[in-house]
Amino acid sequence: MLNNIRNFSIIAHIDHGKSTLSDRIIQTCGGLAERDMEAQVLDSMELEKEKGITIKSQTVRLNYTAKNGEEYILNLMDTPGHVDFSYEVSRCLSACEGSILVVDASQGVEAQTLANVYKALDQNHEILPVLNKIDLPAADPDAVKDEIENIIGIDASGAIPCSAKTGIGIEDILEAVIAKIPAPVSTQSEMQCVLIDAWYDIYLGVILLVRIYNGEIKKGDKIKTLSNGKEYNVEHLGYFTPKKTPSEKLLAGEVGYIVIGIKTVSDANVGDTLVHAKDITTPALPGFKKIQQSVFCGMYPIVSDDFDKLKESINKLALNDSSFSYEQESSPALGLGFRCGFLGLLHLEIIQERIFREFDVEIITTSPSVVYRVETIKEEVLEIYNPIEMPEPMHIKSIEEPWVKTTIFVPEEYLGYVLGLCTEKRGEQVELNYTGKRAVLIYNMPLNEIVLDFHDRLKSISSGYASFEWEMLEYRKSNLVKLTMMINGSEVPELSMLVDKSSADRRGRSMCEKLKDLIPRQMFEVKIQAGIGSRIIASERLSAMRKDVTAKCYGGDVSRKRKLLDKQKKGKKRMRSIGNIDIPHSAFVDALKMDN
Repeated sequence: MLNNIRNFSIIAHIDHGKSTLSDRIIQTCGGLAERDMEAQVLDSMELEKEKGITIKSQTVRLNYTAKNGEEYILNLMDTPGHVDFSYEVSRCLSACEGSILVVDASQGVEAQTLANVYKALDQNHEILPVLNKIDLPAADPDAVKDEIENIIGIDASGAIPCSAKTGIGIEDILEAVIAKIPAPVSTQSEMQCVLIDAWYDIYLGVILLVRIYNGEIKKGDKIKTLSNGKEYNVEHLGYFTPKKTPSEKLLAGEVGYIVIGIKTVSDANVGDTLVHAKDITTPALPGFKKIQQSVFCGMYPIVSDDFDKLKESINKLALNDSSFSYEQESSPALGLGFRCGFLGLLHLEIIQERIFREFDVEIITTSPSVVYRVETIKEEVLEIYNPIEMPEPMHIKSIEEPWVKTTIFVPEEYLGYVLGLCTEKRGEQVELNYTGKRAVLIYNMPLNEIVLDFHDRLKSISSGYASFEWEMLEYRKSNLVKLTMMINGSEVPELSMLVDKSSADRRGRSMCEKLKDLIPRQMFEVKIQAGIGSRIIASERLSAMRKDVTAKCYGGDVSRKRKLLDKQKKGKKRMRSIGNIDIPHSAFVDALKMDN
């Protein structure tokens, strides 16, 4: 039985045709009837179909009769291609023995192609190169084969040309999977499986996706998790074809789902090993490294009465997304909300969009930030998630910020612009190589500079042709300062930010000018200031609305007009000292979207 199972995933850069290839493989193997087939059948979210990206990894079990006449079980995992969801990719790869590496024959190797294939090689995968979109006029299979060999360093002479859209080469891929990807190996008879993923179902509770490494698991079995020793009963199990198909048991080498009565996803530790309850000898299998959120921001409802709806929606989203973290916080200007952690800016955008679409809650998000480490003069090390938490400058000994290693692929005609952007973002060049007409750049740069607008500007200056991916490098001491925004002497915490000292003046002036345009004029003069500690670095004044108090004067001595103007001036001064400035939500939204 084991010899006729193949577990493999599909890896590629975003938009190189992974999901379309999955559709054709499902169609060829008869996983769904023709009437049930649709584009991106494994992408279950409306947002995935609309954006044309995979957000959540999906698993499907298919039966395939090879040309040698034997029946095979194929467990296929479709993975996301965007750098923000690389954790999903690494989890899926751990449950497979091989990977289909899909490369667009018209675009060649991209940044995320490289990152994903290295993850697969770390898992000792057999890599099967596939050249997709060969039906396009711009396709150049020979040049792409050379790129795969020169950049990635694997043999591409046997790369399979295909078109996932038209179905060319699909059977060749399936036959290569049977011939080249090794079958799973079982080393003992006692049941041993690893938890790959978990999500919440309103009827069944938490559903666990597992890979069975040894033995078998049956409905009614009593099992336990090795991380905490808790025992559960197997209530339901089965696999996806891609429809959920119940089964009586899952055997070694198979991938399927089980329901064991867990109520919340937080109780399911992804990477945990499951064994029979009475088993005291089977060791734990290697797990996964803990998820590390890299981008944090505040989320607040635009209408304060929607806070309870926002709380409910965030709770429900967190049930199905273990990489999303949150805690409640409050703001004098924005009211009650949440401090949320994400894997990247796309992850933040997806969560924000889902909250609006699925729960009809309009929200405002504060500026994205990263986690800083601050050493105080008392030798304490603080982790700062929000600029508001930053101690006073006189109490700070040093500040460290996270740095990342970025790999950028860009056509050579745009190289100068990209080098300028990386330098502006405080980047340090590590390597510059050429492959054909494209340059491969490796830069070390602060994560704080990437999360703001790096991706958008990179795409803009390269006409959309550049691609990049990043990985955490280390924490480094940096010359950072807290930029504080003040209105009439009162600090506005929501607009505070940590910036590099060299760009603080420019950012402060830009924010003051923006706020001057956004804040409505008052009956008194408004002073808008940006400061670092007690030092003001930028200032703007919003003049008061004035009534023409001299309109009723027709002629007469000038002292009469002066008397009226002085009386108005005293009233304005008193109003300024006791008046509160009403800053509309829209001003906060626009200020937080400030273009850097």
